[in-house]
Amino acid sequence: MTVDDTGSGEGADAADPGEDPLALRLEHLILGAERRYTPFQAARSAGVSVELATRFWRAMGFADIGQAKALTEADVLALRRLSGLVEAGLLSEAMAVQVARSTGQTTARLAEWQIDSFLEGLTEPPEPGMTRTEVTYPIVELLLPELEEFLVYVWRRQLAASAGRVVQAADDEEMVDRRLAVGFADLVGFTRLTRRMEEEELGELVEAFETTAADLVAAHGGRLVKTLGDEVLYSADDAGVAAEIALRLIETMANDETMPELRVGIAFGTVTTRMGDVFGTTVNLASRLTSIAPRDAVLVDSAFAEELIRTAEAPASEAEAAEAAAAAEKEGEEPPVFRFGLQPMWQRPVRGLGVVEPWLLTRRTQEP
Repeated sequence: MTVDDTGSGEGADAADPGEDPLALRLEHLILGAERRYTPFQAARSAGVSVELATRFWRAMGFADIGQAKALTEADVLALRRLSGLVEAGLLSEAMAVQVARSTGQTTARLAEWQIDSFLEGLTEPPEPGMTRTEVTYPIVELLLPELEEFLVYVWRRQLAASAGRVVQAADDEEMVDRRLAVGFADLVGFTRLTRRMEEEELGELVEAFETTAADLVAAHGGRLVKTLGDEVLYSADDAGVAAEIALRLIETMANDETMPELRVGIAFGTVTTRMGDVFGTTVNLASRLTSIAPRDAVLVDSAFAEELIRTAEAPASEAEAAEAAAAAEKEGEEPPVFRFGLQPMWQRPVRGLGVVEPWLLTRRTQEP
C-alpha cells in the first residue's frame, strides 16, 4: 500500500489491464464496492498518515500496491475505525496494528480453506461448458451472506468465552502470564509417511487427525492453540482436563487402523499468551517431552504430576492409593477414586532445559 507522500496518485489506473475480468467481478461481489482510491487518497480520506495506513495494510497480510487505484470505500472505513480507536485512547497504535495482524492471519487461513473446499467439492459444473473458475462466482454469491453471519456468530461466541476466562483471572498479570497445562500431540513416523503416501492421501490423513484432535480438545474443555500438520498444540486451565484429552487422543487414534501411532507430552506452569498463541519454558518442555514419549503414551513433567496429585486426580503412588482405600474401608467410607495413574520415569537431560523427571500418565478409571 506504500506510495510517495508527495503525490496524490490522481490519474492512476483503476485496475491493471492484465487482470482477469472474473477476478474483478468476484472482488466487487465480495467487497460490495468498486475500486476508487489510491493508497494516498484512502489514507487522506480516512484522516491517517500513509505510513500508518501502510502498516495496517501489511499487518493484514496484503502486498504493497504502489499508486494503483485499488482501494474501496470499505478500506477507507476500516482505516477510519482503527485510527479512531487509537485517537480515542482505547488502543495504542502498536495494539491496533496487532489487531490488524491477528485478524488478517486468522481470516486468511479461513478464506483459503473455504475457497479450496468449496471448489474441491464441485464434481460437475451446473451448466455444460462452464469451467470451475466460472462456477466460483455463483457459489460465492450464494454462500457469502450465510457465511458472513456464521463467522460473526462464531467470533462472538469465542469472544464471550475468552472474556469469561479473563474476568476469572486472579490479577492483571495472570491475563497475560497464566498457569496452564500445555500439551503437544504428535503423529509418529510422519516424515516416513510423506515419502510413501500420495499427496491427496496424506492431506486426508492430516485433516482427519486435526479434526479428531480439535473435536476432542473442545469437547473436554480444552483450547486448541494451533495445528502443525502432524502435530497439535492445546492448552487447558485444569491439569485433569489436559490429562483426559491426552488419553482420549491416544485411545481414539489407537482404535483407528488408518492412523499412525501417537505420542503426547504435557507440562504445567506459567505460559505467556500472545495473539492466541502460547510461549515460554512450559511450552518448550511439553514439546521436548513429546519427542521422547513412547509410542501411544503420554509423558508429563513433575509440575503437572504434582498438580494431579494436589487435586486428588492421581495418587502419588500405587502404595498410597492402597493405603487410602484401606483407611476408607476401615472407616466405613467410600474409597477415593483416582482417575489417573502416574509412574516416575528415569531422569534425563533435555536439550535447553537441563535434567527433567518425566512421569508416564495412565488411566485408572474410565469416564463415561
